[in-house]
Amino acid sequence: MSIIVVIDDDHDILEATELILQASNFEVFTTDNPTNGYLLVKEKKPDLIILDVMMDEPDDGFFLAQKFRREGITTPILMYTSISKVVGMEYGAGEMVPVDDFVEKPISSSELIKKVKFLINK
Repeated sequence: MSIIVVIDDDHDILEATELILQASNFEVFTTDNPTNGYLLVKEKKPDLIILDVMMDEPDDGFFLAQKFRREGITTPILMYTSISKVVGMEYGAGEMVPVDDFVEKPISSSELIKKVKFLINK
């Protein structure tokens, strides 16, 4: 069973993501802040990290993704973002942040599962 860590400060998003992933037989661990997210990734050694861009600070997700990569954590990262809606900018994976894919919130269950399976099997 693949392990996924979800880091997002929106409790509704955390709960919905957890339910969708568990229904597809993934083991899911969630947290609502970057500090606990970092510790959870170090402890659980997940097969995938789902990370929100904007948490306590607008760029928390960017900094956390960079920290993981600097420390040699190569786990695929799927980044949740609504940043293009907020600031009118779009990012591509690998341009500004070392992540494997971006998805705009909200994301449909089927699209989430498709992306998760692709990244875990990559």
